Amino acid sequence: MVQVAVCGPASASPTQVAQARRVGELLATRGATVLCGGGGGVMAAVAAGARAHGGLVIAVRPDDGTGAGPYAQASATLLTNLGQARNAVLVCSADAVIAVGGSWGTLSEVALAMRRGDVPVVVLGGWRVVDDSGVPVAGPCHVDTPEEAVRLALTADGGS
Repeated sequence: MVQVAVCGPASASPTQVAQARRVGELLATRGATVLCGGGGGVMAAVAAGARAHGGLVIAVRPDDGTGAGPYAQASATLLTNLGQARNAVLVCSADAVIAVGGSWGTLSEVALAMRRGDVPVVVLGGWRVVDDSGVPVAGPCHVDTPEEAVRLALTADGGS
């Protein structure tokens, strides 16, 4: 079973929440396991979308789980107590990474996945990294729809 990490901000816009939910639905209907951070915003939305369609969702939490959280949508939760270092655990456990929107944590997850070099990395509505001349740096595939994000994430070459 393919594991797809879906990353995105906890403080997500309504558009990002809707896109993440749709990504979760699409991944579940294709039999993929969804990995996420187990927080709010994009993470809660992708989990809800996947679970609504019978999908398996694994939340990789940065804490020890002492507080209540939106990770109740997950099928299972891994409590890493690693803080932001859990981002490495999340993306290193994935066969593909989809970022919905952007935040500093999301950017770190995209960067870690790109450094791996062996997984498709797809960005839906997130940041674009440019060099000192303002030219976009080669890296993740940027897409406009959840359907395109899932399609590219589930191909062997990430669409490149």
